[in-house]
Amino acid sequence: MNHKFNIMKSITFVFLLLFLGSCLSFSQDELTVSPEKTVRELYSLVTFEAGDIPDWDEVRSLFIGEAVVVLRTTRDSCTVFSLDGFIGDFVSFAEHPNVQSAGFSETILKMKTLEFGDMANILVLYEAHITGSERPPQQGIDNFSLIKRNDGWRIISVTNEIVTPDRPVPGELQ
Repeated sequence: MNHKFNIMKSITFVFLLLFLGSCLSFSQDELTVSPEKTVRELYSLVTFEAGDIPDWDEVRSLFIGEAVVVLRTTRDSCTVFSLDGFIGDFVSFAEHPNVQSAGFSETILKMKTLEFGDMANILVLYEAHITGSERPPQQGIDNFSLIKRNDGWRIISVTNEIVTPDRPVPGELQ
């Protein structure tokens, strides 16, 4: 009887170690992913060299499936996109001959983060530019809302505004 008890105790101990090990590695993975890292990864993924295309599956993995993206599309209006709509719009832009043959970059100039529990809000001042274009880079501000899930920080929404003389960069991002 004592022998069976020791075997059961050993098996239970092994399972407990495996369980704790998986919990510790899960927590360690989460510690290495921050909302800022998720946002920086997005900008990195949508920046591409001439002839390249972004990895849209990787872009998609940074968002929750139900994400909403609101972009300034003209001086007077914004367009609301689903995640697939946003990616489709970006694909159309990236496949334009001038962009495809030159490349495109979005560079983060400054970030301001407010994180509380499992939610975060990040304001990003960025500069977008078609490589080699005679037009100067366009500055804009993206407002990201993120949520922390079991698989790390994910984007739930993005709103976008373009910097103009009438809408200068706010003091928090200067």
